[in-house]
Amino acid sequence: MGDTNITIGLLAHVDAGKTTFAEQLLYHTNSIRSRGRVDHKDAFLDSHELERARGITIFADQAVMTYGDSAYDLIDTPGHVDFSAEMERAVQAMDYAVIIVSAVEGVEGHTETVWQLLQAYGVPVLFFINKMDREGADAAAVLEEIRHHLTPDAVILQGSLAEGISEEVLEFAAERDEELLRMYLDGLADEESAIRSLRTLVKTRCLFPVMCGSALQDRGVKEFLANLGTLAEVNRDSSGELSARAVKIRHDAQGVRLTHLKLLQGRLRVRDEIEYESCGGERLREKITSIRIYNGEKYAAVDEARAGQLVAVTGLASLPAGAGIGHIGERKPYELVAALKSKVLFDPAVSIREVLRCFQLLDAEDPSLTVNWDESLQELHIHVMGVIQLEVLKQVVYDRFNLAVSFGKPEILYKETVADAVIGSGHFEPLGHYAEVHLKIEPGPPGSGVKFVNDCHPDDLGVGYQHLIGQHVTEKEHRGLLTGSPLTDVVVTLLTGRSHNKHTSGGDFREATLRALRQGLEKAQNVLLEPVYDFKLKVGVDHIGRVMSDIQQARGVFDAPDIEGDTAVITGQAPVATMMDYPAEVAAFTKGKGALTLRLAGYRPCGNAEEVIAAKSYDKNADPEYTSTSIFCAKGKGFSVPWDEADRYMHQETAKRTGV
Repeated sequence: MGDTNITIGLLAHVDAGKTTFAEQLLYHTNSIRSRGRVDHKDAFLDSHELERARGITIFADQAVMTYGDSAYDLIDTPGHVDFSAEMERAVQAMDYAVIIVSAVEGVEGHTETVWQLLQAYGVPVLFFINKMDREGADAAAVLEEIRHHLTPDAVILQGSLAEGISEEVLEFAAERDEELLRMYLDGLADEESAIRSLRTLVKTRCLFPVMCGSALQDRGVKEFLANLGTLAEVNRDSSGELSARAVKIRHDAQGVRLTHLKLLQGRLRVRDEIEYESCGGERLREKITSIRIYNGEKYAAVDEARAGQLVAVTGLASLPAGAGIGHIGERKPYELVAALKSKVLFDPAVSIREVLRCFQLLDAEDPSLTVNWDESLQELHIHVMGVIQLEVLKQVVYDRFNLAVSFGKPEILYKETVADAVIGSGHFEPLGHYAEVHLKIEPGPPGSGVKFVNDCHPDDLGVGYQHLIGQHVTEKEHRGLLTGSPLTDVVVTLLTGRSHNKHTSGGDFREATLRALRQGLEKAQNVLLEPVYDFKLKVGVDHIGRVMSDIQQARGVFDAPDIEGDTAVITGQAPVATMMDYPAEVAAFTKGKGALTLRLAGYRPCGNAEEVIAAKSYDKNADPEYTSTSIFCAKGKGFSVPWDEADRYMHQETAKRTGV
């Protein structure tokens, strides 16, 4: 199989037995001497005190194991929905993923979320149906669920492929591989050609092997390992130019910043100089001071690492999680994002600078927190997935920084966008300064965030100033005017601008850019967006009337119920605001027999916008840092011009080709 490392990720709905499965893999590859258990609080990869106390995986930690000729990096990811962001960052490093499904519970809510995430990232998947020792275990029924809810291309592998390939598997593969089908029909399909076909089909996500067993009873794990060794292959070039992806950021016990990299091509050595782009768009060049290979809590320092390996390096002070080194594409926007925000509460005697410093370190490690200090309100806010995440975060802050904090009740994280295209102009010219910016602001695709497009001619404005404007548009979160919620799903195009040979400095364009953006929003038809869930609800047929009424009252929409025997399955979409507490209600009126799956499906125009806007009582003019007023200069003095009069004073004519 070559000498490259293969990164395997383990994913599952909470309590499917994922960490126990990881322990068995490590034991059978002689990576650990004894098998730990989650309930005994001694699992190798649940090494953090918080994980052992709660009995769940919170952090995506890695272990190293070897099997046959291959070396593997094994990542155990969180199964609880509140830690989905940690799981998604780990997915970026995976060459293959193993989805663990309980033989009793089958495909559950988070299983579907995991599947869609791996689909989005194009990661090949193997399934392991676990807990076959439990009463009610039914592998055939779970296979049908996998085929119905996830993929029809799933096939059971009985035992080890090394002992022979069954006729059923051979036919299943031949249906998906023309070359193998031709050989099969001609009676020429031998074991070698079948294995070669299976490897390719798995790698290209055309076929998904399913294996069964019991991690707790150590049944089926050896066969799984054997099949993994047969099917998983990765070919990488260790001689090419270095390419790598920053998977996550951590800080060790001494506070040293660790950048965890997945090496995709080439080699990395201590003292190599790495060039990259920081969050603010600045090009930096820094030296690698150490390379660590982590195995659980422990690590080994090495002088060199090669393509395929997962390493932690020191020396990179500002490389953000998800960013790339070398010639690799930009990281796609995260699939799983928070729909809630919460206020950080702390003792007023503690310096806000110290609190902010601690949370900015956490923000580097988990960018989904989107730590934001609101100057006008003098409040610190974070984005979160749920209440359990807040409980864990409270303990993390205390353990790491000796800082006691609590959090306000999570609120819905609304966003804002525009419904039409407008031109925003900003001018900043107090005495001794000069900058003017003209921006087109128009609606972008749902989920696209804030995109910057440069359509400014170099004759109008120097390229350096154009780049500065782009940075000011994308480097920070901008607020909408309805509720002060984050601006999203807009395309901001730089049309033209103007500088002064003598008086312009870089900071002037920040002022002009923000004023242009704000002035454009004043002209626009602003739209309030709310997060919505895709839901799937399984209840007894006797509860259909009740749940239909509940969903309608929750401003939800749904398809006609799918009735199977005495069970009804209803799918649809509803606002997070009205559905976030519904799982507990379903559990109560179905006496625990109902199952509600909620998955964040992005943002839609808010159904009760007027009510939300009134409740927020946002004063768009309260923040002096975010003003729509432009400043001009006459007779040696600066004077302010309100947004609705500023266009008449602008020095640069906006380009005629705007279409607005």
